[in-house]
Amino acid sequence: LSSLHLKEEKTKPDANGAVVKADDNVEKTEDEEKEDRAAQSLLNKLIRSNLVDTTNQVEVLQRDPTSPLYSVKSFEELRLKPQLLQGVYAMGFNRPSKIQENALPMMLAEPPQNLIAQSQSGTGKTAAFVLAMLSRVEPGNKYPQCLCLSPTYELALQTGKVIEQMGKFYPELKLAYAVRGNKLERGQKISEQIVIGTPGTVLDWCSKLKFIDPKKIKVFVLDEADVMIATQGHQDQSIRIQRMLPKDCQMLLFSATFEDSVWKFAQKVVPDPNIIKLKREEETLDTIKQYYVLSSNRDEKFQALCNIYGAITIAQAMIFCHTRKTAGWLAAELSKEGHQVALLSGEMMVEQRAAVIERFREGKEKVLVTTNVCARGIDVEQVSVVINFDLPVDKDGNPDNETYLHRIGRTGRFGKRGLAINMVDSKHSMNILNRIQEHFSKKINKLDTDDLDEIEKITN
Repeated sequence: LSSLHLKEEKTKPDANGAVVKADDNVEKTEDEEKEDRAAQSLLNKLIRSNLVDTTNQVEVLQRDPTSPLYSVKSFEELRLKPQLLQGVYAMGFNRPSKIQENALPMMLAEPPQNLIAQSQSGTGKTAAFVLAMLSRVEPGNKYPQCLCLSPTYELALQTGKVIEQMGKFYPELKLAYAVRGNKLERGQKISEQIVIGTPGTVLDWCSKLKFIDPKKIKVFVLDEADVMIATQGHQDQSIRIQRMLPKDCQMLLFSATFEDSVWKFAQKVVPDPNIIKLKREEETLDTIKQYYVLSSNRDEKFQALCNIYGAITIAQAMIFCHTRKTAGWLAAELSKEGHQVALLSGEMMVEQRAAVIERFREGKEKVLVTTNVCARGIDVEQVSVVINFDLPVDKDGNPDNETYLHRIGRTGRFGKRGLAINMVDSKHSMNILNRIQEHFSKKINKLDTDDLDEIEKITN
């Protein structure tokens, strides 16, 4: 589908791509922050084999509250072109996901409607906006009609794969990648109907190089807006691109989170939108037993960990550390003790991380030692135990309650019982733990030897 042959090779880390080594103790720069978010998003795409069955309720805010609100329970109801319906089924979608039920009728409505939608990774939103783009294309017109912005080169390639899969039975549709390294001759016009790329390159193609006539674009998609705006330059470039588009161009913006900064950006880019939000799911700690263990230094913590580990060898465990250095040290020490340990940390390429998670999922390693890289979005059904070797704190040294919730939420999933153990090695970390208890109004008990029987029951 593409004139650009993109090999599945490891791209070298660079400013717009993979992962930069950073000293653990240095505060993250804006680009590294974006890099982490982008890498996490890509990681979720690589390791996800199917859609997440979310229990979130969807809230729909219509631009025109008087117009009837449609949602669909089957793809047939959308009256798609037969070759697109065939593509949808070939991808393994049997019925629309929650976000698709509400978003697709809006995206495919006539006249076209603008949309701002919140949706987590794995909810089928990429397939939804790809379907919207493919539905709007006039295959006979050999020029770009749909434009999709992604925060990084790798994320653009992932969306491109979805376009190629869904358009498999629609050979007249062509796709071009506006990403670094795709050099075109000056003065050349692009004949592909869909262009996907990163903001800087797309802006060049629209304004400086004139490969794309922005006035002919019918659908503009801005994906992963929260990752995108972590980079100021991307924000400005996206707004400049949007201003070149015709007034009747359909604008679709997606974001996993909706902090104020994302909202402000979304409202600048998407006029008169319909809005789909996920009502915040009450993440419950009710199925998770929480304990803490006291020790006076790192070596004592390690000894305590080995003692606990004797009781939990049957289950799979995730151990969280504050820095890469600690994670590396701990993984090495556990390996010396003869445990099968996997290490996941930020300087690994995203593909390497995906491979580590896959091995852990398959049970080839029983323990995964990691930093916060892994705290979000990774569902491994067998994880019964989460150990906070270091308690989560923000850059100012205050308790990071949200990260705590995400970390221990790796266990007790799918309605099972789970176990979280917090290692406390100083007055300061006891203070952090007390503040976490207050925040969640949930008592965390000291772990006694009597509790090890209880632990064994949970982890078996």
